[in-house]
Amino acid sequence: MKKIVNSKVARRWRVRQRIRKHLAGTLERPRLSIFKSNTNIYVQLIDDVQGHTLLASSLQQLKLKQNNVAAALALGRFIAEQAIAKGIATVVLDRSGYIYHGKVRAIAEGAREKGLKF
Repeated sequence: MKKIVNSKVARRWRVRQRIRKHLAGTLERPRLSIFKSNTNIYVQLIDDVQGHTLLASSLQQLKLKQNNVAAALALGRFIAEQAIAKGIATVVLDRSGYIYHGKVRAIAEGAREKGLKF
């Protein structure tokens, strides 16, 4: 494991590891993983049993220039539409150490609006 110097990043890493101990995605119920950078938001549906990414999307793929809550809501709706089209109805939300607020919450609410259950 690499040494993380920044205390904010180190805290998120510790919280992420604690969360991941209890979460695992399967083919029937994949893990909805969220990653935020300064300029983009990435969302993946992951099958941890086989170690495969089933679906992936980002703000770049949607051609959205702004990284805000409205864009996160659209991203949540988009990933849910793709998942429903592939026959995935339920997922496990992996917030990756981010607090359930703002963009993370918007992604979850957008996915729930389009029919994903978690």
